[in-house]
Parts: sequence; C-alpha cells; structure tokens
Amino acid sequence: MQILATEQIRAWDEYTIQHEPVASVDLMERAATSCYEWLLQHDYKGRQFSIFCGKGNNGGDGLAIGRLLAQSNHTVTVYILEFGHKGTEDFQINLARLHETAVTIRFVSSEDNLHPIPTDDIVIDALLGSGLNRPLEGLTANVVKHINQSGNEVIAIDIPSGLFVDRSSKNNTVIHARHTLSFQCYKPAFLMAENEESIGNVHILDIGLHPGFLQTHPASWQFVELPFIRSIIKPRKPFSHKGDYGHAAIIAGSRGMMGAAVLCARACLRSGVGKLTCHIPAVGYTIMQVSAPEAMCVVEEGPFDSAQGAQDYIQKVSGLDKYNVVGIGPGLGKHSSHAALLHSVFEQNRQPMVIDADALNVLSEEKSLLKKIPAGSVITPHPKEFERLFGKTANEFDRIQTALEKAKEYQLHIVLKGRYTFIASPDGKGFFNSTGNPGMATGGTGDVLTGIITGLLAQKYQPLHAAIAGVFLHGLAGDLAASYGSQPSLIASDLIDFLAQAYQTVA
Repeated sequence: MQILATEQIRAWDEYTIQHEPVASVDLMERAATSCYEWLLQHDYKGRQFSIFCGKGNNGGDGLAIGRLLAQSNHTVTVYILEFGHKGTEDFQINLARLHETAVTIRFVSSEDNLHPIPTDDIVIDALLGSGLNRPLEGLTANVVKHINQSGNEVIAIDIPSGLFVDRSSKNNTVIHARHTLSFQCYKPAFLMAENEESIGNVHILDIGLHPGFLQTHPASWQFVELPFIRSIIKPRKPFSHKGDYGHAAIIAGSRGMMGAAVLCARACLRSGVGKLTCHIPAVGYTIMQVSAPEAMCVVEEGPFDSAQGAQDYIQKVSGLDKYNVVGIGPGLGKHSSHAALLHSVFEQNRQPMVIDADALNVLSEEKSLLKKIPAGSVITPHPKEFERLFGKTANEFDRIQTALEKAKEYQLHIVLKGRYTFIASPDGKGFFNSTGNPGMATGGTGDVLTGIITGLLAQKYQPLHAAIAGVFLHGLAGDLAASYGSQPSLIASDLIDFLAQAYQTVA
C-alpha cells in the first residue's frame, strides 16, 4: 500500500473526480457512507453522537455522516465552527441536506458557545482534515481542548484535527482520538510513535479512489503488507540442494551473552539458509553446539581468562571470504579491540552483510568505519543506536529523513526498528512494516531479526528485499506467537518457533 503526503492525497481525489468521473460531492458521500457503515458494524448502532465540523470538506464529511445517522434514528447534534464565512461548495450542499433532518445544529462562534458534551455521546471529529498547514490557535484550538477534556470517546474522520499529515505535530494542540477512520491509504502521521495519543486505532476505509493514479504517481514510501511480500518470497525448486541456499557466517557472542549468538544462529537456520558457520569465542563453543547443532562452529582468537578457564570474547577472525554473507554484532560485548575486528571483517568480505547490536556501538564510536562497510549492507539499529550513529533528531519525521539521507550517503539499507519498522534504501525509497506487536519489546528479538536477514541474504535475495521480507517475517512470527500465547509472555525464542508458520502464511 502506498503512503501519501498531503498534496498526493489531494491529487488522488482530483484524479478520481476527473477520470471516473464522479462529482466531488458524490465522492464525499462515499467517504461519509464508509464511515457510517463502520460505525454500525462496530457496536455504535443506537448511540448518541456529537459531531464537530469545520467548514471545509472534512466538515462536509461530518455533516453527511450526521445526516446518515439521523436517517437511521440516531440522536445527533452537530456543532459547526463559525467564523462568518461560507463553507466549501460541498460543505454547503451537505449543510442544506442536513437541515432536512432532525439533527440539532449549533454554531460555535466563541468559547461562550461551548457547553458540556453529554456524557454518553460519541464525539465525531470532523473539524479539519489533511490540508492543515499550521498549528491550531484561537477558537479552533480551544474547541479541540474542550473535546479532549470532555472524557468522551472520540472518533476522528480522515485525520485527528490539528495533526499534520507529513511533518511533526509535536507539542501542538491535537485531537486525542480512540479511533481514526481514514481513507484509501496510510498517511505518514499514522506511523509515528509520537502521534500515538492522537490517532488511537487507525482504520483505512476503501472509498474507491481511482487506481490509475498510483500507476502514474508512485509514492516514495510504501506500507509493506502480505501481497508485496508474496511477490518477493522465492519458492524452492524440487531439485535444489543446500548449496543453492547459501553459506552464512555469524560473528557473535562473548561471556555472559552467548544467548544473543544462539538466538541469531537459530533464526538464521530457520530462515532457510543452506549452511551456517558461527564464529564464536571458546567460552561459547559448547553452548552453541548444544543449542544449534545444525550450525558449524569456529572458535576465534581472543584473550584467555585464566580464572574462568576459557577465552571470553573475539579479537580476530579469518577465512571470511568464502561466505555468501556475514552477520555480525549480537552479544559481541564492548571491547576496545572490536574496532580493529570490524575493520578486518569489512576487508575480508566485500559482499553485503548484516550489522547489529554491539557492532553498531563500535561504529558509533569509530564513525570512519561507516565508509568501509560493503555497499548494499543492512544495519539494524533501534532508535537509541540510530541516535548514537547519526545524531539526535527533534522528532520522528526528522529521524526518518536522516535515515534516508544516511542510507544514500553510505549506500546502506537502514532498518530503523520500531512499531512500524522503517527500511530506508540508498535510492531514497522508504518502507514501513505492517507486522509486529508490543509483545516483541523484549530482549533478544533484535538478534532474531539479524539472523533472519542474514539467512535471506545468503539465499541470494537482493539486500533491500532481504531487509523488507526479514522484517515482515520477524513481525509476523511475533503476531502468530502472541495469538497462540499472549503479548506479555512473548520471548525472543518464540519468534523462531513460529517462523515456520510465518513462512506458511506468506507462501
């Protein structure tokens, strides 16, 4: 699904009006009808409604919803912001239609016209839509505050009033909705954690906008869903053998953190890799051989701890040129020798690799190494790791823009982990992932993701496709695991256990 900015959304409406063709007021009726039907299908039938409308087309949507509710015997009060001018043409048409119903209409021209909203009323926010270009102020801001302070359940139409579509609304006055009913596609604002309090649960309603628009006006950002993943995943050929699915290397682990290496290795194996060799310290040899017997192990050079009787962490690696892909980082620990370790890894294997966790921490301290990473590689930072790598940003929109700029600068694919993980590619395109749940906010899930992406790269997926598919499968496995158990009880190894079902789903 495409993710569109403000001007693209407006252009899609106009394209539909011209090419279907359809009158703009009839397109508004479609949008209102889809919202009305959603309300009836989601236990709002028989409730009372207070609908707040501006005089633009978003307000026209609200008027039409109010009429449809009134015609089905719902009690409706409509509040219209009044600034002494007429509304848009479609607003005025719907206002005339509303006058033919039993709806109570009240005009709000000052704060004196604001009265308590009946406790049991569902509030419909249709004050301002996608065209907002400045923060709310004056009477409009006070109406929004009045709604937020009422304690009533709020359902926003198109987008919560006060929220910008494609830039940050941080610290602005914005409606706090429990549900947002939007049309046809996701908007960038819906995918930013900083807007969680405003958007609530987002529901995308199909209002039949002309599909031809997207063929001639492709968006820079996409929302990754199942059909797209099915177009990426490669079926296995009947006469294939393990050599066809690549040989991956994972460089991971140290004393006390071998669990991260094990999770990464097991996830890589479950992703479908043909062969896996784990480069680990001696302290983790028995752990890895027992936990992941399908993986081969190479004990690498490192300092020997006489008290513990084993080598604690990796200082040097060799023989990496024979692998299709290298994954590095999970559980490596923080040691001064790791900068030289990464430099050696980057020199030995110039194929795209996967870099995560402690390897990212090294890069944040030795930023000159960023230019030595093989082109096309995938890095998988969480927000704090991203901040250490590329600096602080004022808001999430700026962070996304920084990710796109750095992906181009260093020719990397940046997997910025979050609720809707964002994948920035070197060509300027961005992809938001649709799978995953809060139960995955637990230690080790990032190590699992590193293993999956490493395994897909070994199987000769393009780096961008490996990143996109890996993130999707990772989140889908988390969703399947949570549906079988629960979100609070989810642990990282559950994702590995449900990766097979995730593959079945996308097959």
